[in-house]
Amino acid sequence: MTIGDITPKKERKSRRSKHVVDDTAPLLPKRQDEDAGYDEFNGASFTGAVFNLSTTVVGAGIMALPATMKVLGLILGIAMIIFMAFLTDASIEFLLRFSRAGKTTSYGSLMGDAFGKYGRIFLQICVLVNNIGVLIVYMIIIGDVLSGTSSSGVHHAGVLEGWFGEHWWNGRTFVLIVTTLGIFSPLACFKRIDSLRFTSALSVALAVVFLVITVGIAIIKLISGTIMMPRLLPDVTDLTSFWRLFTVVPVLVTAYICHYNVHSIDNELEDSTQIKPVVRTALALCSTVYIMTSFFGFLLFGDSTLDDVLANFDTDLGIPYGSLLNDAVRVSYAAHLMLVFPIVFYPLRLNMDGLLFPSARPLALS
Repeated sequence: MTIGDITPKKERKSRRSKHVVDDTAPLLPKRQDEDAGYDEFNGASFTGAVFNLSTTVVGAGIMALPATMKVLGLILGIAMIIFMAFLTDASIEFLLRFSRAGKTTSYGSLMGDAFGKYGRIFLQICVLVNNIGVLIVYMIIIGDVLSGTSSSGVHHAGVLEGWFGEHWWNGRTFVLIVTTLGIFSPLACFKRIDSLRFTSALSVALAVVFLVITVGIAIIKLISGTIMMPRLLPDVTDLTSFWRLFTVVPVLVTAYICHYNVHSIDNELEDSTQIKPVVRTALALCSTVYIMTSFFGFLLFGDSTLDDVLANFDTDLGIPYGSLLNDAVRVSYAAHLMLVFPIVFYPLRLNMDGLLFPSARPLALS
């Protein structure tokens, strides 16, 4: 075999900079558009992209999934979770396919290419409303878990109040101020979503901690014989129970929402051809967490499963160290939401910038 027989391998679509450093080049560009090639960022890794997309998916809705098993039964409930994962994969594939065809690099630009200016504006407003609402809910949940809440004259103590008693420094206002200044603000200031890969990995790990504790408790109670056989199919006896089946639709439909971050993750990938494997790996990971959480959560609490299964961990579990495990679940969940917050805030910031300054340079490139 001669040298001429060697054919060049197919180059992957890498986002690494190919610019050669010129010793005579100025340190600062004379114009803004000249600095595009001088960027030390070499692209996001596959693992980091998977964690960022998984964190976008797994939010507060994970706690409502066991209640869907209570309504649908285990067989139909798990089947619906798997179906929604495939539906999400198909919808993201549509986004990516038409983004490539239209050479668009953002969700808003794609809607603008398909539906014009007003389509883009409508989408950006929807993302703003959705994400602002989600972030407000996260802060309410964090305050409830750490500082407690009162409703109908009944006070439910938070984790900090249970540990240290009632003080000014573990009240809701002070806890949320410290959380905002100490965690939300620093993490919300990163230019690239890839900078959140480590906190996203920790967020996924905290969700797994909740899952492991739930599985462990369920197995212990299963061995002791204190768990009843869970319902496998929905219990439909009249028209009211039939319509109740549709109450799980909002939970399942919103369980996999991550579309507003797909373009940002795709744009930063070192190898842009990896975006489909990234999406499918993230969906497989999230589906596994969802299925196991739903199965073991419903197995553990049965028909006593509340709409928010976290509230079930505010009661006596009937096992040794039950109080400690309750606190571990609640703290890990609150910490998980704290780390999900910046990944949801990132598209909020980008869409706000695109809505207010549509003709300006994109925020991620400024």
